Amino acid sequence: MQTATQPLTAPFSPAMGLGNPHLQTLWGPLLRKKKPIERQRERIWLADGDFLDLDWHGPHEADTPLVLVLHGLTGSSNSLYVVGLQQALAQQGWASVALNWRGCSGEPNLLPRSYHSGASEDLGAVVDHVRAKRPLAPLYAVGYSLGGNVLLKYLGEEGENCSLQGAVAVSVPFRLDECADRIGQGFSKVYQAHFMREMLAYIKDKQRRFEHEGLSEGLAELSALGSLENMRTFWDFDGRVTAPLNGFLDAKDYYRRSSSRYFLGEIRTPTLIIQSVDDPFVCSHSLPDPTELSSSTHFELQKRGGHVGFIEGSLKNPSYYLERRIPLWLSDKHGTSS
Repeated sequence: MQTATQPLTAPFSPAMGLGNPHLQTLWGPLLRKKKPIERQRERIWLADGDFLDLDWHGPHEADTPLVLVLHGLTGSSNSLYVVGLQQALAQQGWASVALNWRGCSGEPNLLPRSYHSGASEDLGAVVDHVRAKRPLAPLYAVGYSLGGNVLLKYLGEEGENCSLQGAVAVSVPFRLDECADRIGQGFSKVYQAHFMREMLAYIKDKQRRFEHEGLSEGLAELSALGSLENMRTFWDFDGRVTAPLNGFLDAKDYYRRSSSRYFLGEIRTPTLIIQSVDDPFVCSHSLPDPTELSSSTHFELQKRGGHVGFIEGSLKNPSYYLERRIPLWLSDKHGTSS
C-alpha cells in the first residue's frame, strides 16, 4: 500500500503529436478504441416518479471499495472515459457503478424536467441508494465535466454530512455563465454546435415519447417552451429550455445557482480536482483562486490536457492519464483512511 508521502504518479505529458488542446479533447470520442465491458444495469425510481439507470461493474463483495462515476453533457455510461475508468478500477479490485443522468441511458425520461449541471438532488438520491445497497462498501465518486460540476456542488451542499470517503472532479465548468461564453468563441464553436444538436435531439426524443404514450401534461409543458428553432448558443438553450423545465427564472439564474465555484469552500470530503490550463471550454479566469478551496481539496492544474482529454503515450499506443491518476489517488485515500 502506498503511503500519503509517496508520489502517486508521474506528471501528465501529452502524447507526441497531441499537444494541441483540441486534439486532446477530440481523440477520445473520435479515435479511442472501445474495449468490451460486462455490466449489470439497475433502474432506480426517484421520489418524483422518474427513473435513473445505473451500470454496475467489478467485484460484488459487500465491503469492496465502490466508485460512483458521473458522465458529462450529452454523454452516458457508454462514454469511453467512463468505460475506461470502470475497467481501470476493476483492475485494482474495486467495484464501480456508472450513473446515467435523466434521459441519457438510451431511453427518454418520464418527466419534462431534464438533467442539468446543478442536479445535485439526483446525485444525492443515487448516493443514498448505493449506500443502502452496499452499506459496508467505502464509497467514492468521480465526475467529468458536467458530472464534475454536479459532484462539487453536492459536496459543498453536504459539507460535513457527506457520506462519500473521497471524490475526484475532472475538467469542471466552475462558472457556467463564463463557460457558456467561452464555448461560443473561436474553434470552440464547433463543440457548441455539436452540443446544441445533441441537446435539441434530447428534447425532441422526449416529445416523441410523450406523444406516443399519450402523456398530455408533459407534452403540454414541452409545447409551452415554444419553437426550438434558431437556438445557437448555450445561453439560448438554457434560457429557453433548461431554465423553464427545471424551475429557474432564466439562464442567468440557472448558471448562478448551479455553478460549483460558489460551493467549493464548504467541501469537507477529501477531493481531487484535475484541470488543464488549455481546456477549450473553460476560461482561465473561471478557475477558482486557492483561497476559495477548502483544506480538504487538492487542485491539480496541468498545462495541457484539453477537456477530459489527458492522452499520453504515443499515437500508436495511447494511454490515459486519468485512468492512471484517479485509481491511484483513490487507492491512496482509501489506504490512509482505513
